[in-house]
Amino acid sequence: MHGFLTSSIGVTCAAALALPLTAAPTAATATTGGAAPASAPAGAHVPGSTQSLPLAPLAGDRASTAPGTVEQGVPRRDTRRFSLVGVVWDDPATELHGRVQVRTRATATGTWSDWQDLETHTADHAADPGTAEGASGRVRGATAPLWVGESDGVEVRVRAAHEDGADGAAPVVSPLPTGLRLELVDPGDAALPQPPADEPAPAEDSRTTALTAGVAEPAGNVEPAEAGEALGSAEAGEVFATVEGLDASAANAGLAPLGATEIPALSRAQTEGELLALGTLTEQQKAKPYVGPRPSITTRRGWGADEKLREKKFVYTKKVKAAFVHHSATGNNYRCSQAPSVIRGIYRYHVKSMGWRDIGYNFLVDKCGKIYEGRAGGVAKPVLGAHTMGFNSHSMGIAVLGTYSSKKPSSAAVKAVARLTAWKLGLYGMNPRGKTYLKSGGGNLYRKGKNVRLNVISGHRDGFATSCPGKQLYGKLGTARSSAAKYQGR
Repeated sequence: MHGFLTSSIGVTCAAALALPLTAAPTAATATTGGAAPASAPAGAHVPGSTQSLPLAPLAGDRASTAPGTVEQGVPRRDTRRFSLVGVVWDDPATELHGRVQVRTRATATGTWSDWQDLETHTADHAADPGTAEGASGRVRGATAPLWVGESDGVEVRVRAAHEDGADGAAPVVSPLPTGLRLELVDPGDAALPQPPADEPAPAEDSRTTALTAGVAEPAGNVEPAEAGEALGSAEAGEVFATVEGLDASAANAGLAPLGATEIPALSRAQTEGELLALGTLTEQQKAKPYVGPRPSITTRRGWGADEKLREKKFVYTKKVKAAFVHHSATGNNYRCSQAPSVIRGIYRYHVKSMGWRDIGYNFLVDKCGKIYEGRAGGVAKPVLGAHTMGFNSHSMGIAVLGTYSSKKPSSAAVKAVARLTAWKLGLYGMNPRGKTYLKSGGGNLYRKGKNVRLNVISGHRDGFATSCPGKQLYGKLGTARSSAAKYQGR
């Protein structure tokens, strides 16, 4: 979506829950593993860092011909290297009605890009209403992040929208949110030390075994979620468990050796064994389980997640009844080999800039059809994501990297969505071509507590008033549903 926003309908699909780790920056500093001043020389590169620059009124207002226009920005300047940009502000309950544009200078050529629009969110893109995560006070409003490739210079401008005045009165300028800041994210290096090929996988401990087996009574330090952890869309006691301190790789211990960068595809027979281990088979499924083979999935270790950034806890619901498909709205100017860097950039932006507890999506898919593990907690488990406000419980979120408002998604990406949903939804007995009911936790489309009938594979816009996942990707969901059902053997 481009141009001015005058309603909440044109929002994007960045994920929606947040239990933040850090307070908002208070000065022109960079938030990193180690601090890096935003005013530092451009050559002082800090891999895996975020430069945070405050916006200010621009001298010589470019839109001065429009009376009352409000414009803030950052004049053209040198920076440390970065690859992903976004704009954040103090209060997530405040909507940004206006246009956010950025241009950047490529390090490889020294040339400046044209102005590019950043998609904005609304105040409703946050945790489900009435939850501890939403009431933390540390979550920030934000635009979607934009992948621009390695750059060392930036300029940004934010222009307030004009709305029609009442009864023919002069147009009214919407005030911009307070505390506007430009976030420049360097995703850091991909290379991580890997265990030797002959190193045996560590034995599972009681905590991992309890989760893999899907037992009702948690073991070890796996404890039932406190009432404050439950989401607004969940009934009392529906949140399965909050897990403290488990390693992200250990959460996948039942699926692949710990530390593996990719979980291999499994046959139907192997997947049915996985179903039995999770304890989710119904009597009907035991007779004929409709579940697709597990596709290859690049783990968090594989895309280089810095596990020190996220909140340590994993939060689970009891089941996965639906999948919500999103686009990341980060643009299409990335190579598939860069997808891990794009994901690391989104992860850092979600956690360090927006204050979320982890990356919001459960899975991500690149335009070459490669699938990536998103939020930590185990790819086969019902990990509570942060993707569709009001419907984060009992669902999963899949983000296709790119912007698909006018550009068609690749057939490889659509196929990957189908294969992923055939497997994951099959683990919980769901038919990809079917319908299901989810109880709304509150949002701008359905009131809290309303039982909503949705497609088992839905687009973000089906649960929330938004343009996500873009017209072109949304139009391919019927194909994904049919293909997923075939992969399940239906």
